[in-house]
Amino acid sequence: MPRMAQFVLALIVGLAILTWAASGVVQTTAREWFERDVNTRARLVLAGATQSMANSWYSEDEDLQKQLRGLLRDERVMGVSVCNADLSQRTSTPGFPEEFDCLAVGSRVRAPEEGSNELQEWSTVATLPTGRVHVSVMPVEGLERQFGFVVLLHDLSYIERREAQARTFLLIAFAFLAVLAFGLPMFVTKWARYGWSSELRSVLRGDGKQSREFQPILSDVRALVERMANEKEDVPGQWTAERLKQTLNRHLHGEKIVILANREPYIHQRTIDGEIEVQHPASGLVTALEPVMRACSGVWVAHGGGDADREAVDRNDHVRVPPGEESYHIRRVWLSEEEQQGYYYGFSNEGLWPLCHVAHARPLFRAEDWRQYQAVNQKFADAVCSEVDSKDPIILVQDYHFALAPAMIRKRLPAATVIVFWHIPWPNAERMGICPWRNELLDGMLGASIVGFHTQLHCNNFVDSVDRYLETRIDREHSAVVMQGHRTLIRPYPISLEWPVRWAENAPSPEDCRAQVWREFGLKPNALLGVGVDRLDYTKGIEERLLAVERLLEQHPEFRGRFSFAQLAAPSRTKIERYHALNEMIEGLAARINQRFGSAGYQPIILLRFHHEPPEVFRFYRAADVCYVSSLHDGMNLVAKEFVAARTDLKGVLVLSEFTGAARELTEALIVNPYDLEASSNALAAALMMPLEEQKDRMRSMRSLLVQFNVYRWAGKMLVDAARVRNQERVTGRLAGRSAVSSTL
Repeated sequence: MPRMAQFVLALIVGLAILTWAASGVVQTTAREWFERDVNTRARLVLAGATQSMANSWYSEDEDLQKQLRGLLRDERVMGVSVCNADLSQRTSTPGFPEEFDCLAVGSRVRAPEEGSNELQEWSTVATLPTGRVHVSVMPVEGLERQFGFVVLLHDLSYIERREAQARTFLLIAFAFLAVLAFGLPMFVTKWARYGWSSELRSVLRGDGKQSREFQPILSDVRALVERMANEKEDVPGQWTAERLKQTLNRHLHGEKIVILANREPYIHQRTIDGEIEVQHPASGLVTALEPVMRACSGVWVAHGGGDADREAVDRNDHVRVPPGEESYHIRRVWLSEEEQQGYYYGFSNEGLWPLCHVAHARPLFRAEDWRQYQAVNQKFADAVCSEVDSKDPIILVQDYHFALAPAMIRKRLPAATVIVFWHIPWPNAERMGICPWRNELLDGMLGASIVGFHTQLHCNNFVDSVDRYLETRIDREHSAVVMQGHRTLIRPYPISLEWPVRWAENAPSPEDCRAQVWREFGLKPNALLGVGVDRLDYTKGIEERLLAVERLLEQHPEFRGRFSFAQLAAPSRTKIERYHALNEMIEGLAARINQRFGSAGYQPIILLRFHHEPPEVFRFYRAADVCYVSSLHDGMNLVAKEFVAARTDLKGVLVLSEFTGAARELTEALIVNPYDLEASSNALAAALMMPLEEQKDRMRSMRSLLVQFNVYRWAGKMLVDAARVRNQERVTGRLAGRSAVSSTL
């Protein structure tokens, strides 16, 4: 039985019991009232009658009969009897009940004192076969003596009739009250629920007039629907490219996605021979997003930086990629040397990059760089707006190069759903205060519908920065910022890799990769190999990594001549002095370690300072015994995940910096503080000596995480959230439009 029905039934039973109890109280009270009333009336009647009877006591009985017949005029008086003092009957009305003859009543009216013949008043209620009667007895007294007494009988059956009428009235009254108490609220509830559900259906359909009273509930309904949709969307099972397509077709109806990123996924470069080749840049952003674009299609807007990029595009600056598959477009935007110097090298990488990374590099902020950053952001925002094919597209703005673009895009496309994903850490509010244009950056990012970071900590830092420097309303319960009526959600979306990783699927077996690398570098059969894969950047901790290798060889002589560490270091941002100095420092450090511990045919540090295509990188992953990721501060770090994905043989050990976002997910790695060279070198030693069974247990656990939490899930959740935000904004827009129309009527 439904809970509501049980409640109503219990109330009805309770009301019935209350009615029964109340009727009993009413009956008893009414009976007492009526009996007192009859007793009072009988005394008044007898008082007048006995005086008259005393005056005519010695007259003929006919006179007494006349007086008795006068008393019978009251329809409630059923009989009167006159008795002598010796308890003999003098006279009575016809049909007077024998039960109340003079002898029966006389014993009651005699005074209780022994030997006394005095008569006294007496009354009682008795029950006859015909019903209840009231008996009243009063002495008939002269001046000096008592002549006898009069017995007056009142019919009390009318009291029972009135009691029945009172009970009936009470039941009717309580029934009416019950109907009023339960029926009216139920009717009001049904009517209100019907009106509420009709109003809700009207809102969800987007038609009909929207009442102002319904507005506060609308956000709660949307939140409930969103939670239910999230639970439905995040059902168990592996996310794949096909599942991502199906999910986006369901939510976006096949619309294309526009991605804005500084780095393009494919670069056309001219070789020494004059041929044009296609390269994949060394970028975690590209590694994550490129599989999503192949799954979803759309347009990737990026800076065309390859020396043959202009030759590869059509007249609209488009080129279809990947080569041979051609599932999406790259729209290339061209920058002058001055623009690139100020926007990319200057403000982005000498200002924002060190500001966001705790790596002990001082941020440099120059007014000219800021002007170029503003101008280039506007140029890219215009390019994005020219690529959309609807008034409310979904646009993904990537990373710190385009903090101003979201607000610029929204200014031209107010209905656009813009997602900003910040791939690097977000600093705390105090550190953010270093930037002279912090308010403008925050204001630009809040033009987005969703701002995403790798970790919840970075989300918290961003919200704290907004709270400190801008006039906004912070909704911490839902992790959102409301500024000038626009709501921006702040969400963590830990990025990952495609699964399965195509480079691992197409790579030779780990045994073949190991044999190739051993031949290429002349390693001994019993050699052990460590690998690091990074852009040459001071945040990657490459210096600390090489120093940890040096400390390992110092403390563990058994690894000298046997352990080598291959550092794949793609040159990056070489026009910046800090990077140029890092390049020279790393080269000098590697030479020093090699000189100290190297010998003929053995180099402890293998420094490979050039660009490596993904197949070559995965060849090293599959050949190595250990991979060391020593980032000093990193948003996520996909190198760690790439190494795990490459190890289909479940061998190898990951040594991972605690300052990476990946350390929160890949907990089976050996987690280290890269600044602690002693602990880092011990972790390398433990990795090299780890039993095979333990290696497999750790690797199996980390791979299972990557299977479930892959890049398709990352993109799917982010884009589905964007689709829901867009639907909400569509409804809000319709409501606002109707409100505006209503206000003019």
